[in-house]
Amino acid sequence: MTYAIECRRLTRIWPGNPPVEAVRGIDLRVEQGSCFGVLGPNGAGKTTTIEICEGLVEATSGEALVLGKSWATEAEQIRQQIGISLQETRLSEKLTVFETLTLFRSFYQSGLDPQQAIQMVSLQEKQHARIRTLSGGQKQRVAIATALVGNPQLLFLDEPTTGLDPQSRREIWKIISDFRESGKTVLLTTHYMDEAERLCDRVAIFDHGQILAEDSPKNLIRQLGAEHVVMFEVEGQDQPPEDFGAGLPGVISARSESGTRSLSVSEIHVAVPALLTAISERNLKLSSLLTRQATLEDVFVHHAGRALDAEEAGENP
Repeated sequence: MTYAIECRRLTRIWPGNPPVEAVRGIDLRVEQGSCFGVLGPNGAGKTTTIEICEGLVEATSGEALVLGKSWATEAEQIRQQIGISLQETRLSEKLTVFETLTLFRSFYQSGLDPQQAIQMVSLQEKQHARIRTLSGGQKQRVAIATALVGNPQLLFLDEPTTGLDPQSRREIWKIISDFRESGKTVLLTTHYMDEAERLCDRVAIFDHGQILAEDSPKNLIRQLGAEHVVMFEVEGQDQPPEDFGAGLPGVISARSESGTRSLSVSEIHVAVPALLTAISERNLKLSSLLTRQATLEDVFVHHAGRALDAEEAGENP
């Protein structure tokens, strides 16, 4: 098996009082020709891990090989074969799209014609427009084009669709899919679970500097043993415990957060009637009920014990 990225016992400790152990012995392999998703809340260690792989941060210990090469001895060769698009890329507002891509193309020994990179992100009609005139989605596509113009074998995308409208998100999804289908590799960080499920062959869920789980999105969800989630709220003076419903037929687990209760269930047609009966027996009133399919968000909650958007302290000092 050939890996685009291979991390071995990777650690990073930020100096401080006390020191912050941002990455704690990460082992990670990303197969060539795949789209690999990195998921986790702020402070999980994912950004530091990726920045080590991008050559922006040095590891405290361990090793990160990129396209079979080490940053310590083959940094320039790696730079010529990777493309990086950050969550927020500041481009010169006065340059046109074509001028911007021409500038970035000059950084590489070989690569694409700027016109070809513009075509890949479907901005032909805007190639002579100045960056300051573009919409948020168009600017993000230009940023991705700057990562593509060197014709990389490995593309790093950090939250590429954050803050974009649905149409812009779908356009960037297509760019990512087309790049992967050409046989090249994508490392994607995202907070959107539907995005990871749609695009990624495998995902790694990070928290507290470690990988909690890694597999294909379908397998991670299947391993929960729960196909659906039932979310509900009840009213009444005698509120039930947080794990109310955990022992009901068809229920795998139960939790409560901010007044909303959630049941992970394997048989929704069995669990819902049992839940309604239990609510009635306790003289409670059901104020809301929602069912949905299990997602990667539920996988994170299962392993981390909290929701993905439950912010904790950042990983950097």
